[in-house]
Order: sequence, then structure tokens, then C-alpha cells
Amino acid sequence: MSTTPRINDELSQIAPRLRRAREKKNVTLAELATATGISKSTLSRLESGQRKPNLELLLPIVAALAVPFEEIVSPPRVQDPRVPQKSTRTDGRTLTPLSQHQGEPQAFKIVIPATDREPAPRTHTGYEWIYVLSGRLRLILGEHDVVLGSGEAAEFDTRNPHWFGSTGADSVEILSMFGKQGERIHVRARSKSATSS
Repeated sequence: MSTTPRINDELSQIAPRLRRAREKKNVTLAELATATGISKSTLSRLESGQRKPNLELLLPIVAALAVPFEEIVSPPRVQDPRVPQKSTRTDGRTLTPLSQHQGEPQAFKIVIPATDREPAPRTHTGYEWIYVLSGRLRLILGEHDVVLGSGEAAEFDTRNPHWFGSTGADSVEILSMFGKQGERIHVRARSKSATSS
């Protein structure tokens, strides 16, 4: 979730907090203006939300009212970081989103059934990172045909013909991150010939 709505929500709370703090101290706008050197009209606009608060205005006000700055300005609340688990099934694969933001990269946990073993390479714009959680993943990328086991990872430009699925022995569970752009991570996958020797 974007932080902008949370910040805007917090900024909107400053005006009523200023008014409450001043009224709690039984200080008039005129008295506060004299104590801070800020005009009465500016103070009134701050308290009504018609003027955006800034540090040059807030610091003298909290000093004159002898209230903690945090009583007027609080950091935005930290949202619950858990991502709702809403799995979907596509072509027999179970996809569970691991990120809730709409930007890139997007992260997924994917469970690929043992029956998903017929290569159908495709291309599209982007970059993908894969980490095998369990099982054995067959990855075809251009002329490469590799098998990755649990704990192995791969990365590739998705503009190259690619396909990944089960080796046919069992289902495979992976983490996948996909973005239209991104920086490379540095991991290697063993080729099929390297794993059989």
C-alpha cells in the first residue's frame, strides 16, 4: 500500500490537534500570535486546515504551548505487513501473490503439478527470478535445458524463449519475482549435464 494516503491522513490531523492543544492551555489566538511571532490569521488558517503546516510554524507553536511535538505531529501508523493469501489456479498451477503493491516487481509462490511437464516456450517483456522451495524444476531458456533443485535459483530476461515446469517426478514449489525491469541477482543454476555427473 502506498504511504501517501497515510501521510495525508496524518497531516489532516495536525489542524484539530493544534486547536485542541491551544484550547486545553486556555490560550487565545492573539496570545499565541504574540508568543510565537506568527500572525493571528496564519494561526487561524493552520487550525482550520486552510494552511499546510511546516516546521517553521509548528516548532514555535509547540514551544509556546509547552507541548511535546509528538502531541501535534505523529508518524503515520505502520500498516499490517501481512499479505492476504488469495491463491488462484491457472492451467493447473496454483499462484499465491506475495506482494500487495501494484508496482514491480511482483512476487508469487507457485505450485506446479507433476503433470505440468510439456514445454511450451514463450516470450514477453520483463525479467524473472525463480527460487525453488521444494521439488525439481525444469527450466528451458533458449538453448538451455536445466533442472533446478530445492534451494537453487535462476534469473533470466523473459524476452528469450522460456518455459518452466515439473520434471515429471513430483510437484514443484517455487518463488517467482517478475518485473518489466530490474537489476540482476547473482546466482547460478546447474545444467542437466552437471547434475547427472
